[in-house]
Parts: sequence; C-alpha cells; structure tokens
Amino acid sequence: MTTNDLKQSIEDAWEKRDAIGPSTAGRARQSVEVALDGLGSGRYRVAEPTTTGWVVNQWLKKAVLLSFRLYNMDPIEGGAGGSRWFDKVPSKFTGWNREEFSAAGFRAVPGSIVRHSAYIAPGVVLMPSFVNLGAYVDE
Repeated sequence: MTTNDLKQSIEDAWEKRDAIGPSTAGRARQSVEVALDGLGSGRYRVAEPTTTGWVVNQWLKKAVLLSFRLYNMDPIEGGAGGSRWFDKVPSKFTGWNREEFSAAGFRAVPGSIVRHSAYIAPGVVLMPSFVNLGAYVDE
C-alpha cells in the first residue's frame, strides 16, 4: 500500500468512524495498524517541522483517533512493582528482549513509559517520563 493509498484509506475510515469499533476488520483496521507502525518506526510523523513552521498531518492524527475506536480496554503489563494498567494502548516495549532494546539504540531507565506507535530515536536517553502514542522523540 502506498502512502497515498494509506492516506485515502484513513480518510475513508474517518468518514465512517461512527461504524468503527473493536469488531471492525479489513482495510480500515489494516490501514490504522500500518499507520501506527509507521509512526512507531519514525517513517511517519503526526506533526513535522517545515521551513515555515510546524505542519500537522491530519490523516495520521485521524489514524491515532480511530485506533481508540478499534481496540478494547485490556490489562497492560509493566507497571511499577508488577502492577498493571487498564488501557487501549499497549507499551511500545511489550515483548521486547535485550536484542530489540539494543537494536533500537536508545536507553529507557526505570519509570520511562512509552506507548505503542511512539518513535524514539537512537541515542535518546529516556529518563522517567511518559511518551504518548504518535510522539516523535529525537536527539
């Protein structure tokens, strides 16, 4: 799927957002997931700097908002002292091991909470913080 196809699919889903929910399958769900993965990899940015200021990519903002309709609330592992959260957005680090952290190239000290679809650039040191979905953290 090209970026233009993805944009159009997100826009189409947005127009039908009242009909989108956890049971939604097919192109709408796939497009939102591809957009979130693109945000998490740094390929896409919800907002990006230009020579004239910041520009918001509305289609990506819509993809993030649609994701809240697609996913149920679930217990999320990884809280302090083995506690859990109850949320729709899993941790970026769910299932990560040493190799995945090493390949990512950033450091996340205890107390660093990063939600799925946030991008953390190599070389970043995350001190106790909360990084929301769709965020782009660079050096």
